Amino acid sequence: MDPTKIVKVLEGTMSPEHGKEAERNLNEMHKIAGFAPLLLQIIMSEEVVMPIRQSGAIFLKNTCQKSWGEQHDDNGCPSNEVFSLHEHDRALLRSNIVEAVVHAPDSVRSQLTVVVNIIIKNDYPNKWIDLVQNITTHLQTDNPRAWMGALLVLYQLVKNYEYKKTEERLPVMEPMKIFLPVILQMFTKLMTDPSADSALLQKQLIKILYAFTQYSLPLQLFNEDMIDQYIGVMKLVLEQPIPAETQHVDETERGELPWWKLKKWAIRFLTRVFERYGSPGGVTNDYKEFAPFFLKRYSVGIAQVILKFLDHFRQKIYVAPRVLQIGFQYLEQAINHAHTWKLLKTVYMDILKDVVFPLMCFTEDDQNCWEEDPQEYIRKKFSLYEDFLSPSNAANCFLHCACSKRKNVLQKTMGFCHSVLTETTNSETDEISRKKDGVLHVIGALSESLLKRKIYRDQLEGMIKTHIIPELKSPHGYMRARACWVIQTFSEAKIRKKDTVCFIADSLKTLLMHDKELPVRVEAASALSGFLGQQPIAEKHCVTEVRFIVQALLELVRVTENDELTNVVQRIICLYSEEVIPYAVEITENLTTTFMSILEHLKSEEDGTIGELDMVDDRSTMALGVLSAIETVLEMMEEERDITARLEAIVTPMIVEVLKHRVMDYYDEVFSLIYSLTCQSISEDMWTVLALIFDVFQDDGIDYFVEMMPCLHNYCTVSTSTLLSKPQCLKVIYMMCKKVLEVDIGEDPECHAAKLLEVLVLQCKGQIDEVVPHFVEAVLARFTKPIITHELRTICLQVVIAALYYNPVLLFQTLESIHLPDTTVSVGEQFFKQWFSDIDNFQGIHDRKMCIIGFCTLMDLDKRPQCVEDFTSAIIPSLIKVFQGLIRAYKVKGEDEASDSDESEPENEQDDSLVEKQELASDEDEIDEESAEYLEMLDQNRQSMAAGFDPFDDFVEDDGETMLEAYPTSLEDSEIDEFICFKQCLISLETKNPVWYQALTSVLNEEQLENLREIYLFADQRKAVHESKKIENAGGYRFNDTNVPSTFNFAASPPPSFSP
Repeated sequence: MDPTKIVKVLEGTMSPEHGKEAERNLNEMHKIAGFAPLLLQIIMSEEVVMPIRQSGAIFLKNTCQKSWGEQHDDNGCPSNEVFSLHEHDRALLRSNIVEAVVHAPDSVRSQLTVVVNIIIKNDYPNKWIDLVQNITTHLQTDNPRAWMGALLVLYQLVKNYEYKKTEERLPVMEPMKIFLPVILQMFTKLMTDPSADSALLQKQLIKILYAFTQYSLPLQLFNEDMIDQYIGVMKLVLEQPIPAETQHVDETERGELPWWKLKKWAIRFLTRVFERYGSPGGVTNDYKEFAPFFLKRYSVGIAQVILKFLDHFRQKIYVAPRVLQIGFQYLEQAINHAHTWKLLKTVYMDILKDVVFPLMCFTEDDQNCWEEDPQEYIRKKFSLYEDFLSPSNAANCFLHCACSKRKNVLQKTMGFCHSVLTETTNSETDEISRKKDGVLHVIGALSESLLKRKIYRDQLEGMIKTHIIPELKSPHGYMRARACWVIQTFSEAKIRKKDTVCFIADSLKTLLMHDKELPVRVEAASALSGFLGQQPIAEKHCVTEVRFIVQALLELVRVTENDELTNVVQRIICLYSEEVIPYAVEITENLTTTFMSILEHLKSEEDGTIGELDMVDDRSTMALGVLSAIETVLEMMEEERDITARLEAIVTPMIVEVLKHRVMDYYDEVFSLIYSLTCQSISEDMWTVLALIFDVFQDDGIDYFVEMMPCLHNYCTVSTSTLLSKPQCLKVIYMMCKKVLEVDIGEDPECHAAKLLEVLVLQCKGQIDEVVPHFVEAVLARFTKPIITHELRTICLQVVIAALYYNPVLLFQTLESIHLPDTTVSVGEQFFKQWFSDIDNFQGIHDRKMCIIGFCTLMDLDKRPQCVEDFTSAIIPSLIKVFQGLIRAYKVKGEDEASDSDESEPENEQDDSLVEKQELASDEDEIDEESAEYLEMLDQNRQSMAAGFDPFDDFVEDDGETMLEAYPTSLEDSEIDEFICFKQCLISLETKNPVWYQALTSVLNEEQLENLREIYLFADQRKAVHESKKIENAGGYRFNDTNVPSTFNFAASPPPSFSP
């Protein structure tokens, strides 16, 4: 193959005129043997211009991602239809890729490291035997650039095993035995060199260590001497001074310099080891000896190094934000242990005054962002990612941990806050206001602890009136925003004076509607929803203003595209569900317009820059919030049929837009909207949407079948007559279920598909004779493939049982017509054997009820399949067990309903002495028993699975309802009672077929006979309740107590007769 031709084609990919043609040529050429190795040569050739080399590297990466390894079809068989790289080409790439990464320029190296990752994932260790030797060879040279390339390859090797179970990590454990001493030697050489290149190499070494130890610390490799050396190296890395020339770099960019990134990774490694392996009381058995060793030997020394960074910050010496943030994470962990708390206790107040407090104050950077780009300020304020990386938030967590866990720390902290508040009273200069902002931030961060203590709880109203309410009218926007935030954090505080509550509500409402500063309006919105939700007086006070509040919120949503505000809208709608009814259409129109606008922006930004992609993520999240808000409106209006019809007309075009254009990010929410619109009735537009759902399912949506299930269930049950009048719709639902059962996408979707078939059979009793055989055949075909969970087995059985209940004759004809290859046993016989063997696996209420009804149908037949006779003696004993489980399930359900109906919430107030008992003295350690037990359980499960045992084999499900009972069938709505049905069936048999009755009951022992009497009595009591309800519904007499007791004294009652 001519390399010049490949170069020309790669050049063509960068041309707008010839790009598509060049891509077509590449797609044809890449299948030719020898293409991939030749492309690697072109990438590495210095004679080729860099843009073409970059284009080639991207194409090679994409080719390897799609075509490395043998390709297989849906059944796991080798496939020739999908291209796979030739083995000779793969061998050449394996032989040369490490060398290529070592010598490649940075502009193509990142693409080649992805190729390395792909090859390791597929071929290491069996086919790539010399990988470790290749890495070792390059690490032994004196060329630092070769070191970086080799380390990048080693990093990809370690990353491939980062999340593997311990027993699966052997292929990386053996190489790391070699590389751990090598890495230490490299540190020794590199630490004498203060250059940026040296710092980058050291950072890469630590990244390898972090990935290797993040989820498992192999103590057989990290013995005491090795741990000593590595901890020592990390401390030296942290203590090394930053080159003086870095002081000239702008502070906004300084944290990205190699030296600060190196320190970030060193402190991150130490913090991870401390949190996961070095904290006694919170580790698994594997590390119970290592944890106290680490705590006593290293934890204080590391903390002292971190405290030096805090001291630098106190002295106004620059410290990278990420180093501060992770340092606080380490110190937060240190609070839990007496050994480290002894050190922190002596410096806590200094940390609070000189580090935590300044970090929590409004800064100059905050001010600049507020003024120059208020929307960016809001984005950062509500971004979880920004929050996670923020030193201010880390300091906040450190503060909260110390005040909630250590004795007397809260009192000292509040003493400091009081002194600052006193100092800042009666002054509104910017400097003083920023201090006040910081102290209010501290107080708000401690709201949970303050609300628990009576001594502070009783003073909150005074504090709010004195220090918070005045700031709602501050000339500084950030102070008005901070006052709103503090009110939100203390929204559940008891405010005794009605005037104060109403004044706060009015002030927040005014700020929301009229404040000139966008961040203030956003903060006021969050505060208002929280305050109204917790203060009934405020809620009633604002009833007449609901429309204006919602309008202001919707305008904020449109302007800011902030996801938190959509949650605020939902809370207000739920709070004033009756009051928003007249405005539901207006609200939905507004939200729908906002969503469509976001969708247009997202389409136009799909090919944006990295910065724009960040905005795409924010807008995607915002769009999800808008859809969720629309769903809330629909749920609130569910009983308002006329309004729901108008809302449907607004929402349907949006649903169609998402489904037609395959906007997968919003499938979940759109299917929820369809569910809400089909709960009461199904319009013609919604039947059209079903066809769209099917198109999506066929195209790329099969993995969303579980999410589709609620609306598909509605299509089957809400308007069954319409469904049956539209044969194509019934066919569509059947085809979806059939495909899910045929294609291997997991047993949970398969359970849902079988459940939907069962729902249809029961819902359409006597109306779908022509399709029931297809349903039966689909689920029985699933038994020809391995089934792991008993849930899938039983729900598949239930479809056939439902068909038995639907029409026994039709089912037997169907079973006789199905012939399985390579077996002489009939399908019917196999089904009944499976049913009898799995009878103990029927769980919950519906499944057990279906099993009982099925047996009653079977017992009531004049003629039964011969194979059933073989199980005659086991039928009644098995059903007794099913009934006992069913009674337990009903009892659990009753208890759950009683618990749900109890709306009283526990008071947040506690006696101060109880709170103090929960705090730790200076010489006490926190023992996180729950976390330790959880980690231990995971570890035991892992060991069991490694030994070939499934730890969940003996797992017994709660006797309450199963997950699939969220999709009710017509059986639940019918008057059929399984207890009454069973009793009547047996009594009838005694007369109608005494021989069969004798065969069923003669084998029962005394205990089983007593159990049967109890079931009969339970049936009589349920029948009495049903008859009483009938009379009551007809306007007749009313029982004072019609509840069925959950337990009965059967021994004191005369045994019921087994005769009619």
